[in-house]
Amino acid sequence: MQTTVLSISLLGMLLVTAAFVFAIRNSKQRNDDYGAVSAKAYGIRRWWMITVCAVGIVATVATLTPFPLTASTGDNPRIIKAVSGQWYWQLEDTTATVGEPIQYHVSTVDVNHGFAIYNPNDRIIAQTQAMPGYINKLNVTFTEPGKHLVRCLEYCGLAHHSMIVEIQVSEAN
Repeated sequence: MQTTVLSISLLGMLLVTAAFVFAIRNSKQRNDDYGAVSAKAYGIRRWWMITVCAVGIVATVATLTPFPLTASTGDNPRIIKAVSGQWYWQLEDTTATVGEPIQYHVSTVDVNHGFAIYNPNDRIIAQTQAMPGYINKLNVTFTEPGKHLVRCLEYCGLAHHSMIVEIQVSEAN
């Protein structure tokens, strides 16, 4: 699905770019309102526009990351339910093993929450939204042992800061 959305977005950007190029190529010099503008000035503008578009395209392509942003966990991940509420996380299991594929089924009983897993160095390794009436599936394969924390990324009220639960990740045997 994400590949389809990306393809449609890129096609839309291409169509908008084509429309701009068409408009630029078919515009005519206006001498009545702005005075005489030399062909050299139009040439400079045209090359600046082409350069800016080319830099934008190169920057866009260079910064694209492959989807999905979280790695696939394979065919048979361990499923762990994660339910949130104001102001708690309730995980079915808070243990994992390095290299073990896990799929978190994230939901909430009240308002939106952000389910973010931080590694022992306090960097986000995976995240998704917890939304009422919907289950988001988050695939995670932990790559390092230690204490990982789940924190809420969506401000949900006064005790939002206390929505923390620990996942203990151990070395594979």
